[in-house]
Amino acid sequence: MANELLLNSVRVRRPAAAGAPLYCDALEYGLTGDGSTNDQPALAALVDRLGAGYASDGRARVIYCPPGIYSIRDAGTVWRSGVSLIGAGPAATRFMLSNEGNRADPTPLAFWTTVQHGADRDRHIADCTFSDFQIDGSGVAMAEYNYLAKGLGLQYVVRGVFRNLYIHHTAASGLGCDFLQDSLIDGVVVVGCGRLDNGEQMGGAGIGIGIGGWGAVERLTIANCTALANGTNGIFLELQKDYWTPPRGYRIIGCHSQGNRFGISDWGADGLIVSACTMTGNLEAGFDVSSQGTSTVAGRGGLVTDCVIDGNLRDGISLGNSPGPYIVRGNRISGNGQHGYHSRDLRRGYQGPIRDVVIESNEFWGNGLDAVRIDHQMSDAVLLNNRIRNNGRQYGRAAGGAGEAVRYSERSLVDRTADWPHDGHRGKILRVGRSVATVAANTGDELTLAPVRPDAFTAWSGAVPPPGCGYELDPAPGQRAGITINAAFDSATIRGNRIWDNHDNQTQTHGLWITGRGSCVDCRVEDNDLAGNAEDGMRLDTPPVGGRWRDNHLDSDWS
Repeated sequence: MANELLLNSVRVRRPAAAGAPLYCDALEYGLTGDGSTNDQPALAALVDRLGAGYASDGRARVIYCPPGIYSIRDAGTVWRSGVSLIGAGPAATRFMLSNEGNRADPTPLAFWTTVQHGADRDRHIADCTFSDFQIDGSGVAMAEYNYLAKGLGLQYVVRGVFRNLYIHHTAASGLGCDFLQDSLIDGVVVVGCGRLDNGEQMGGAGIGIGIGGWGAVERLTIANCTALANGTNGIFLELQKDYWTPPRGYRIIGCHSQGNRFGISDWGADGLIVSACTMTGNLEAGFDVSSQGTSTVAGRGGLVTDCVIDGNLRDGISLGNSPGPYIVRGNRISGNGQHGYHSRDLRRGYQGPIRDVVIESNEFWGNGLDAVRIDHQMSDAVLLNNRIRNNGRQYGRAAGGAGEAVRYSERSLVDRTADWPHDGHRGKILRVGRSVATVAANTGDELTLAPVRPDAFTAWSGAVPPPGCGYELDPAPGQRAGITINAAFDSATIRGNRIWDNHDNQTQTHGLWITGRGSCVDCRVEDNDLAGNAEDGMRLDTPPVGGRWRDNHLDSDWS
């Protein structure tokens, strides 16, 4: 037995394979870091050399790149197990990606994929760390969008670490890696990635993680990351095959996502935890759970807690075509251009009712339309102990103008004759002839317009209108409630919520509204304080059927 233990110890501590040192200064192995020499061939050769050493003796290697600008041109580097790439910090070590000599090649810094290299569970890469450097993808140009034009594009990775990276302006996703097992993404900053994505392509995110390749459990933590102005998502998880089991094991903690199309998205996980994140100023939704991904499978069983979801152009939280359940608890959901929470139907993916959604102890305020809007059938939902106040802020009347007082710029409209309510047009569509833009905010005489896409200079779908052109803004919807039920809403519980408007100019018209399209069957609506809205506590265009409706405090005598 002792001899067997000794032999195992010897195997573990085998010396480094000849010609494959454990630590390499890149400048001593053919790379220059001078910003002009193409360092890709030398990097690829060194990765192959060290990868062969790891395969021989099982000992991981490190490539250290001192301060410098490393030009990576015309080809991506196929990565190997056991090879780590470490810089001197994102401001000191920079990899400049370019394909000016080979426009057909997407030129990621590092990749290992199923289609190109046969990556799978049995041909994964392991024990790789990427840390302390910058990837600048602005030099990659292609005639058509290519999802491989990433900063890092690895699939089937075990014990991967991505830390303290700054990745920006890649043509596709910045950090676009799939099937990460026992891995960590920490302190990664991604800016302006997915710049060639039209918003509807595959990928185009800051941090985009394909999931499901390892089966029912994939263990990955994404922590302390910042995603700014990326083409589709700031951070997202996407199930890659519709017949795969949605995996558990994902956590997104302490991240900030701003100015992307979507802030953070769950497109197919089971039990995703999103905690202590901020999602602000995104063009469609702060947090999105939907079937918009490749597999048309939405996330389910997730938890969103202790987040600030504020100032997104449309919805704070959007949930579409998920079977449920989902829990939204203890968040601030405020200042969004349309709805705070929105259940909707995308006409793709799962078509049944969303079940077992819990919306508990959240703060909803200052959203443009309804704080909670149900446009997709739901059952067994619980809305418990939420504070919902001062919503319906998109209350500006229809407006228009033309002539000498009207001026346009890339991101604004000024009408010196206007007297608009502050932010009363936020979230509306501005029409000027055939050009349109979306209002992000407004003062009494100026509209601030949102970029037409993330990281765009202009807000307009066409050219900037010339001075004096006539414009149109539609009127606000007549009803803007705290909770609006506009679909079948069965066996739900609405209890202990405080829903009111304490502004002098009240804009939240009702506490609870069941529209003519909505229905509420066998629901328990109890102990809610709905007094203090602009028109009434409840508006029931469709009377409820069954259930218990009692002990609700209203402006009127109905309870």
